[in-house]
Amino acid sequence: MIRIVELLSHKSAILEVINDAAGVYKGVIPGDRWKEPYMSAKELAEEVETGVRFYGWIKEGALLGVAGIQHCGDVDLIRHCYVFTDCQGQGIGSALLRYLLNHARAPEVLVGTWEDATWAIRFYERHGFEPVSREEKDRLLYRYWTISERQIETSVVLRHKGS
Repeated sequence: MIRIVELLSHKSAILEVINDAAGVYKGVIPGDRWKEPYMSAKELAEEVETGVRFYGWIKEGALLGVAGIQHCGDVDLIRHCYVFTDCQGQGIGSALLRYLLNHARAPEVLVGTWEDATWAIRFYERHGFEPVSREEKDRLLYRYWTISERQIETSVVLRHKGS
């Protein structure tokens, strides 16, 4: 049985999926932005505390993929979409992203990712997202995300066309 559920607990399983899947960033994103683990338990707790709701793809009791969404007033932010490396290419990330888009509360949905993560950008573009201009990216990152200047310099923002 396969189902998508809101993950109210499962914090260690969420971290396991994120840290496994984020391994593709190593050597791609700027070295000063890479760390291990990619996401710590403290960072996950802070994300949940600021309103990120995580959903998971569960098959036969195992969490195989996670995706998060955060409502920020007039927009919703896709905050993470990761699938275990061994399970990628099976439509899990796409199903999770469609689920979040179908349950978005705001009229506009945004996602930020690393500008050198071209596979992630293509993934979001296949699902109806379009990159915003560099000026708009900076404005949106300052307004809706809490990230370092260096991360702002090396990131892109995409807007869902249906928004």
